[in-house]
Amino acid sequence: MRPYNSLNESLQQRFGEKLYKITLNIGCTCPNRDGTLGTRGCIFCSAGGSGEFAGDPHLTVTEQLEAGIKAITGKRPARRYIAYFQAYTNTYAPLDYLEKVYREALGHPKIAALAIATRPDCLPPEILELLSALNIEKPVWVELGLQTIHEETAAFIRRGYPLPVFQEAVEALHARKLDTIVHVILGLPGETKEMMLDTIRYLNTLPVNGIKLQLLHILNHTDLADCYLRTGFHILTLEEYTDLVISCLEVCRPDLVIHRLTGDGPKDLLIAPDWSTRKRQVLNTIHKELSRRNTWQGKFCPIQKGAQTCPKPRPCTN
Repeated sequence: MRPYNSLNESLQQRFGEKLYKITLNIGCTCPNRDGTLGTRGCIFCSAGGSGEFAGDPHLTVTEQLEAGIKAITGKRPARRYIAYFQAYTNTYAPLDYLEKVYREALGHPKIAALAIATRPDCLPPEILELLSALNIEKPVWVELGLQTIHEETAAFIRRGYPLPVFQEAVEALHARKLDTIVHVILGLPGETKEMMLDTIRYLNTLPVNGIKLQLLHILNHTDLADCYLRTGFHILTLEEYTDLVISCLEVCRPDLVIHRLTGDGPKDLLIAPDWSTRKRQVLNTIHKELSRRNTWQGKFCPIQKGAQTCPKPRPCTN
């Protein structure tokens, strides 16, 4: 058993089987792109809106699901899947359209759950009520892009909302019994290790269900790439990232599901770090170092106000 609460283990416990995600693109945009807040997106966001691996928006949801299932079946056969609305902001559209595409995915016989990536400032009451209603039929979890709790960094990356908006969204989702998964980027310019750990400590106090730890990627055709090429700000090495991820796990509430320990940017867009393209090697390095240090998720996490019930920490086993 791994020394952290992995998504695979959580899915096995919840659904009794391994599930794979089918990434979807429903043609949404973002308030950071349509002129509401800005037109250039977050500083790290590529033209694909983090959906380079998502489906073709010209296809229906059913067609995207079928294509995704076909692509996975030859490599990793599975009985059921998760419909992952990934590209851009997937609650930023008219209510009737969102209900149509969500229900189309929900009605597919091989879909066990929905995962919806969005922004905390794009969850008006009517959308929350729709998600709550869908959650009665099949599990729905909402993925929120926080990235950091530090307002100076948030301004630099053009996140577009203050921290209280995020907290209000988490509480609104929790009140409706919707799982919340939070995206955190490690290695943002100007942030120290302690600042990044403070973001994890903050999440420990909120009723969130999972975390995605994401390595900062420098992608071509982004404003972050222009900044990097101009200033040459520090990019984490594999050794630094491994140490940082383990430190994050050690302070992370033990019950939180770890949905991701790293990430891989599109190879045709990636400028740095080049070591991130070897995802299996990165994960193996993290797992080996966890074992070498004999450490685990929650080792240094006290139970805090607002936390979920925490299981006993698990020592690392090979």
